[in-house]
Amino acid sequence: MTLSVENLTLSNNEQHLFQPVNFTVEPGNVLTLMGPSGCGKSTLLSAIAGHLSPVFLLEGTISLNGLSMIEMAPDQRRIGILFQDDLLFPHLNIWENLAFGLPKTIRGTARKEKAIATLQQIGLRELAGKMPTEISGGQRARISLMRMLLSEPHTVLLDEPFSKLDKALRSEFRDFVFEQIRQQQVPALMVTHDDDDIPDGGSVLRWPWAESPQEGRGLLC
Repeated sequence: MTLSVENLTLSNNEQHLFQPVNFTVEPGNVLTLMGPSGCGKSTLLSAIAGHLSPVFLLEGTISLNGLSMIEMAPDQRRIGILFQDDLLFPHLNIWENLAFGLPKTIRGTARKEKAIATLQQIGLRELAGKMPTEISGGQRARISLMRMLLSEPHTVLLDEPFSKLDKALRSEFRDFVFEQIRQQQVPALMVTHDDDDIPDGGSVLRWPWAESPQEGRGLLC
């Protein structure tokens, strides 16, 4: 799957949030979108996901593998989103949280088996029966990511997913996220304020987003 955005603008009361944006994200790659608070980063993610507030007008195209998503309902777009907070269900244990993300085509005992196998894959099998309040923040972050990936998204949106983690945990979880995206071979778009979040060799689109994405870290805003 390839995510493409062409000549995309968002306006509110005839005032444009930003100039037309153009980018393409290939399978397994992460494009980082950087900019100041209030410039429209999260609103752009909402537009791609199909959750744009009706106060905004969208112009341009959003497509996945050449298929326009503009008219699709959010649940038809098959887009996974990872937020700052883990958003695990507090009344479900860990394997039940994972199973919640599975497609409805997986039924019965196969749901638990898949959830347990996923925990085994990431080295957290012992957490299966625990509640979210009984595990660490880093473990919750990993479970949240895997639950999203188990839904088999066609593309992934990362909304500052590392900002609430401490420095040591942030680096470790960041590497884990990017490795999972590579393994799943899905395109990912990430918004962040931190240059350290940019994956090595990843592409960056810096405010005011008027130019094509550039490669790597260490570029001036």
